[in-house]
Amino acid sequence: MASPSQDLPAAFGFLASARPSGGRIPPAVFATRGTHTGVELSLREQTLGATLVHAPGLPPDSAQARDTDTAVLIAGEIYNRDDLYSVLGPKAGQPGGDAQLLLDLLRRYGPHAFRLVNGRFAAVVSTGRRVLLATDHAGSVPLYVCAGPGEVTASTEAKTLAGHGGPRGFPFADARRVRGLPGVYQVPAGAVMDIGLDSGTAETHRTWAPPLARRIMDEDDAVAAVRTALDRAVGARIAPGGTPLVVLSGGIDSSGVAALAHRAAGSIDSLSMGTDVSDEFVQARAVADHLGTRHREITVPTADLLRQLPYTVWAAESEDPHIIEYLLPLVALYRALDGPARRVLTGYGADIPLAGMHREDRLPNLDTAVAYDMATYDGLNEMSPVLSTLSGHWSTHPYWDRDVLDLLVSLEAGLKRRYGRDKWVLRAAMAELLPEQTVTRPKLGVHEGSGTTSSFSLLLLEEGVPERSVDAAKQQVVRELFDRTVVAGQDPGEVSTAEVVRSVADRLERGAA
Repeated sequence: MASPSQDLPAAFGFLASARPSGGRIPPAVFATRGTHTGVELSLREQTLGATLVHAPGLPPDSAQARDTDTAVLIAGEIYNRDDLYSVLGPKAGQPGGDAQLLLDLLRRYGPHAFRLVNGRFAAVVSTGRRVLLATDHAGSVPLYVCAGPGEVTASTEAKTLAGHGGPRGFPFADARRVRGLPGVYQVPAGAVMDIGLDSGTAETHRTWAPPLARRIMDEDDAVAAVRTALDRAVGARIAPGGTPLVVLSGGIDSSGVAALAHRAAGSIDSLSMGTDVSDEFVQARAVADHLGTRHREITVPTADLLRQLPYTVWAAESEDPHIIEYLLPLVALYRALDGPARRVLTGYGADIPLAGMHREDRLPNLDTAVAYDMATYDGLNEMSPVLSTLSGHWSTHPYWDRDVLDLLVSLEAGLKRRYGRDKWVLRAAMAELLPEQTVTRPKLGVHEGSGTTSSFSLLLLEEGVPERSVDAAKQQVVRELFDRTVVAGQDPGEVSTAEVVRSVADRLERGAA
């Protein structure tokens, strides 16, 4: 089995501050669990100070790199390293890690280097009198910024910037303002914000956008392309000698990842989660037995699941109640996962480019759903690694690999809905690797399989919320949890879901919500 240094990124997250002179290592309270290491990188024109959060026992050396004029910090990891080294030539120092790789690319390409990178990362670059803030193509590691005269502060968790912004913070037209945190903005997905350290003004360069055109492909060619792209994405996420853990529901998405991970690694561990209300253990066990994985089942009582709501909002830093429902069972699973830190692969996200959740058989409507979902995912934070790193584990999602997304999104709708099957091209691509009942099993989301949606609704109904007001009440509950845990910095362990639900129900009854 790979050692932690091989199997986990050098850093999970950071809080960084760039100033023209004089370093400042900012203190931080992260949701991410890990060791905090302060770094101070003094350059000719500025100093970059930061607190890195990383796995215990794993020095974050390869998360930072510098030369005389430029310093790079990266949280997360790069997946197309071999391709990137190929354009740098034989002198590129591969042992230097991802930050050094970015530094070498920046010397050659400038800010456009980030157009080349396929990864799950956020990065801050100090160079000259400028600060570059970069997200991966999907913004899967969220990145936040506030800037005042002579200082740019950036973090992978918005909560750590509370108190850093305020009325002195410069506005950024191309970035989303974080409600409740004055002067704090979220860097767009697939972008580099180029900020002048003295002026505080920013120019945003887009490095990726979801494809709008659609490709017509022969069935066999499309199936082969999907299998090849996903196989490569899964393989890139497994360290040599590592034994990955795959979250397995028994649906086609997670089962496909499990099958490819098993083939790439030789052996895997798998894990399923259910509640006392609902589970998918039988379906997951069928796949685990077929592949011969070391399989484990975790049952979380529904009451305990709903008590994870404050932790879910705290980790995701999202105010969308539907997204929080999707993420709640995952957070509960990660928090119940004991033992050493693990690299976790999931099947999360396949439904977005393939329109699996919409159960739509009319092709115009299906493609409309794909286009809408791909245009509106930014800022929802449903891929955030903090969902798992709050328990010390690193999660990664092969369906949102850049090359996989480029392919899946661009396929014409008839390859996604075919022969009466949703996600047909994916099912066909995995048909030789999985049991037939898994390949043909209808879609069921993790929030449905665990009973999360119905349990959350029932909790509100039991507090007297009318059925017609349940959706509005969920929005109010999530917003209040956000205000308490992210904005006010309250420990989620001290926030009672039941108390917040009662408060919202009372306000709705009075007509004040």
